[in-house]
Formats: sequence, structure tokens, C-alpha cells
Amino acid sequence: MNAKPEFRFSACPHDCPSTCALEVEKLDDQTIGRVRGSKDNDYTAGVICGKVARYAERIHHPDRLTQPMRRSGAKGSGDFAPISWDDALDEVAEALLQAEQRHGTETIWPYYYAGTMGLVMRDGLNRLTHAKKYSGMYATICTTSAWNGFMAGTGRLAGADPREMAKADCLVIWGTNPVNTQINVMTHATKARRGGAKIVHIDTYRNGTAQQADLFLCVRPGTDGALACAVMHILFRDGLANRDYLEKYTDCPAELEAHLQNKTPAWAERITGVPMADIEAFAKLVGETPKTFFRLGYGFSRQRNGVVNMHAASCIAAVTGAWLHEGGGAFHNNGSIYHWDRKMIEGLDVRDHSIRTLDQSRIGPVLTGDPGALRDGPPVTALFIQNTNPMRVAPDHNLVRQGFGREDLFTCVHEQFMTETAEMADIVLPATMFLEHDDVYQGGGHQYITLGPKVVEAPGQCRSNHDVIVALAGRLAAVHPGFEMTPLELIDHTLQASGWGDVETLREKRWIDCQPPFDRAHYIKGFNFPDGKFRFAPKWAEILPHGYGPDGGTAAMPKLPDHWPVIEEATAAMPYRLVTAPARSYLNSTFSETPTSAAREKKPAVMMHPDDALDLGVETDDKVMLGNDRGQVPIDVAVFDGVRRGVVVVESIWPNAAFEGGKGINVLTGADPLAPVGGAAFHDNRIWIKRMP
Repeated sequence: MNAKPEFRFSACPHDCPSTCALEVEKLDDQTIGRVRGSKDNDYTAGVICGKVARYAERIHHPDRLTQPMRRSGAKGSGDFAPISWDDALDEVAEALLQAEQRHGTETIWPYYYAGTMGLVMRDGLNRLTHAKKYSGMYATICTTSAWNGFMAGTGRLAGADPREMAKADCLVIWGTNPVNTQINVMTHATKARRGGAKIVHIDTYRNGTAQQADLFLCVRPGTDGALACAVMHILFRDGLANRDYLEKYTDCPAELEAHLQNKTPAWAERITGVPMADIEAFAKLVGETPKTFFRLGYGFSRQRNGVVNMHAASCIAAVTGAWLHEGGGAFHNNGSIYHWDRKMIEGLDVRDHSIRTLDQSRIGPVLTGDPGALRDGPPVTALFIQNTNPMRVAPDHNLVRQGFGREDLFTCVHEQFMTETAEMADIVLPATMFLEHDDVYQGGGHQYITLGPKVVEAPGQCRSNHDVIVALAGRLAAVHPGFEMTPLELIDHTLQASGWGDVETLREKRWIDCQPPFDRAHYIKGFNFPDGKFRFAPKWAEILPHGYGPDGGTAAMPKLPDHWPVIEEATAAMPYRLVTAPARSYLNSTFSETPTSAAREKKPAVMMHPDDALDLGVETDDKVMLGNDRGQVPIDVAVFDGVRRGVVVVESIWPNAAFEGGKGINVLTGADPLAPVGGAAFHDNRIWIKRMP
């Protein structure tokens, strides 16, 4: 008789708001089998994406890095020779110390992001940064515009309980494609539909989520603010605005109504491309459905006017008073509900605020010596990188490539695979995956703290982020109590200091539901400003940190919701607008190494409208060159009638090597900072397209 499979609990560590609660089949001390979602977690609800369900394919991949290596050829050549851990760590420490002696501590830039979302393994590098007074990193590549846009109205990064999506009578999924990026939103959308709810999707192309919607509004990139204003115009015009709610809960409803007088559906159609009839239908549905839930994503904030777009969309729920109802209101991210004490993990108690902080999204300008990007400080001559692959994911790839190619730049990369960034390193260190170490996770798209305990042993000589940081700290004479603790001890300390109990209680419960009560989540007692009012007129100049936005600061930002025309509009020379959207089987640069994901995605392709293809004289599988002032990328065509004329979409961040010439799609994206305080405009690019022989 076969033994019953042994399943261990965990949490998905990847950069997705769902942070799914997992059950992982343990076959032996080194091997996992199936991975499935936990049915008894009421957000995951037993559903996970296919790429994580196939995680055995990734964790047991034959190409995993399993031993330290030293570069033996030219930068980027891929030539490396094995080296012992002691020798590798000694060389890294010596290189950092020498850089510090030449240029001061700020010449060293520890650089990381969300390859894991675990608090210990992702954020622990900050402890070394602060203890050694290295340059800090301002994490702008993903969330800055979206979070600031939402908080501009509410004052807090939190909203209605995301499980209430299932109780909505109308669910508006705006600026995100959860079929590709956070499948659990669709789980709750399906529950809502079974109860009779209407599903509305707003995005820049007819993707998998749009295909499941009752109403799909296809907007031109960067025009969501205009759509939101036209909807609010109709709500006021047709008596569908909740005036009692507006008077009690919002800052300037009369001023907003007057401002919207000329924001008609005809005005919005000219800007967005969405037909007037669809705008009218959407506004009527929202206005006549008190339990309308706005699930606001990240995609539409990755424009040069993204923060304004997010704020404008979030204003609709305040005009209708949808916040008053269970199953109504708005939600983007729950980051504010966890009230973490991060001092021990991140070393915040030894942080020196006089040390510069460099903008993550501007790694290209930083590494190529731009004085503004360097904050008028010394050059960066040493990088230590964990959890990210900037040689593929960072904007303005040509500039990034130039910076990494500098002979005077020392780079150490701690990674799971030989990524494009690892190929540019002097020392490469093999890293564990999430099932090979202990960590703790918070949900961005839900309300759970989840423990992710170690399940199996790591292959070869892989070491965790924490272990490597501790080993370097010893060699660098960095002092902090966190360096003396194990990951479980750090988790336990952080839980208790934050008021969430201890690690053994979390281990027993598996997760903690941190959802605030209805009155708090729906701002029934007022929004998170001194006057308790939702802000239609945000104080953009008060958003911190100052000094990271574009020249001119916030002076040109609209006072009230509007279409802010600062996007890269098409021109005669560059008549197309490019969106670089997420693919279903990849996650940023992760999972592109797994055979099943690569087979499902097939090849890079640019989706273009049939009439645009006809004008260019191309068909599906023909090759074209995409280009702008930043560079050019060859790619195959996929003719697709689900985009607007003049708009093209390339899904996923394919490996650079998947493109002829070895340079990927981020050749075309810009690293210029967004208002008010930074961010990257990955979906806001004007380009030309030429047919290739």
C-alpha cells in the first residue's frame, strides 16, 4: 500500500500581491513533488497559478547555481571558474573594503528587490547597508506611483477587505490583468459572478481578464485619468453622486463637480479611445450599484502620469459612497495594516540619515556617472546584488549595460541561476530558494502574515541571503544584534516587537489574519488625514521623499483629478505607443528558465492591430524592428485585433538572449523619474516600427 503523501505548509515568495498559502509535497529531504494552494486559507482558497504549481521544475532545475564562482574572462563573457566559499567571501569583503578606502562608504551600493518577498531574506541586506553606512536604495521600480496615487486620496495604504470582492454586485478590475499576475483576484471575481455580479475590466488590450469581463473598456495607455473624470462627470450630471457622503467624507466636492463640468464622455473618448456609449454604460452601472468594488492594480500607474491616474480612479468610490457598503469601496494594497517593527531585520536603529539613498530605477544613470542620479556624491564602484536582475528588468537597458560593463566596477551577485546580471559579476554566489530556508511573508493583495518554514535541504553549496550577509558582516566588522540571530530568531523578534505574537504560535496557526474591522477598512470614521476627509485635491508637494521626481517638482501636477498630458505621446517620427505587459507563465525575469513556462510563451512577439500590420506590410511571424531614441529591438509580429490602432503590446520580460542582438525589450523603456517622487514608466513609450527583410 502506498504511503500517504507528506505535505508541508509554506507561502509563495514571489513578487505577486497574492502571496499564496501553499501546501508542498515533500518526497524526501532534498526533493519536492506537487505544490498546491491551501484550501483552508480563505484568500488563496486552494487556487494557485500554474507556474508555482510546477515549482518542482524550478527548484530541481539542472541549471541551478550550486557553487561559488569567480569571473575568469571578460565581463559578460560567461566565463567563470569554481571557487571556495571562504575564498569568495574573502574576495568580496576585500573588494568592498578597498572601494571604501578609495571613495568612502557611499561608493558601495547594496542593490536588491523582490525576487523573494520574505522579510528576512529580502530586507536583511539593509542591515548591512546601515551598519556599514553604504549608499541606501530607494525602491521605485514597481510600486511608488501606485501607492502614492492611492494614498493621495485615502491617506493610508489599505482599503476594503479584498475578500469582499466576492460580495460585490459590481467588481471593477482596473489596470491589472489578474489572469496573468494574481490569479486569486479571479477566484473571488468568479464567486461574485455566481452571485450575480457584473465584472468590468479596464486595460490597454484585450487580455485574459478582459475576455472574462461583462464590460471591457480598452483605454489608450496613460489615459485612465480621463476615463475616471468622465465617469465622475456623469455621476454628478445624472444625480448618481452620493451628496450626503460627499459632504461628510470628502474635502471639496463642489469644487470637484465644477472642475468636471467639461470632462464629458465626448472629451474622454477623444483622449482614451473608449466609445462614449461604453463610458456612459460604465458610469450608469457604477452609479446604480452601491456595492461596487474597485480592485485597482499597478499597470496603469506605470506611466509618467501614473500617480494621477491611480488617484483619479480611486476617487470614483468616494463620489458614489461605495465605501459605505460591504462589497463596495476600493482596494489596491494592504501594506499599512501590518505595522511591522523592522529595526532588527533592517538595522534601522543604526541608520545614518545623512548617507545618500540612490534611486533603484535609475541604476543606468547611477552606474554611468550621472551627477543628479548620484546625488552629487562619489561614483558607485562596488555592487552587492540579491533578489533582482537589473540587467534584464531595469529601464533604459543600453545605459544599464554600459554601466555594468565598467572595468572599475566590482560586482558580486548572489543568485539561483546564471542571470544576465550574474554574467556581468566578478563573483557569483549560489542562493537558496524559498523552500530551503525560513522566512515570513505579508500579503499585499490580502491580509495575512504567513510563515514559510524550511522544507528541504538546498542543493550543492547554496546559502541563504541571511547566511551570506552574516558572513560578510563578520569580515567587514559590521556590528548589529541581527547578525547574531538565526532567521527564525529574527522572525520571532519581529513578530513580538510588532504585536503579532511569537513564531511558534504562527507556526501552529500557519498564518495570522490582520484584517482591520469594517469601520477601519472602509474609513467609516474618516479617512487617514487630520480632517478625516478623502482628498480630491491631494497635497502632492507633501509626499516624501523629496528630490527624486522630475525637474520642476510638483508644480505642474493637476490639483484635482484630470488627464495629465505628460506621457510620451506618439509623434510623426514615433507613431506607436508601446506597453510592456506581464506574461502569464513568467514573473518579471523569474520562471523564464523553466521549460514548461518557456514552451507556453513560445517566443517574444509584438501584438499589433491588423490595420497597423497592413500599413506596415507585415503579417504574423514576420520580423520588425521596434525603436526610439533609446535603442532598437528586433521582434516577431503577432497580428491581434484586441489592441487599439497605434498601440502595441509586448508581453513578459523575455531573456535578453531571446532577441537577436542579445538586448531585450527594456532597451526601449525610460529611466527618467516620475512625478511626484520617482518611479519607472515601463508602459509609457513612443516608438517607431520598421519591417525587417
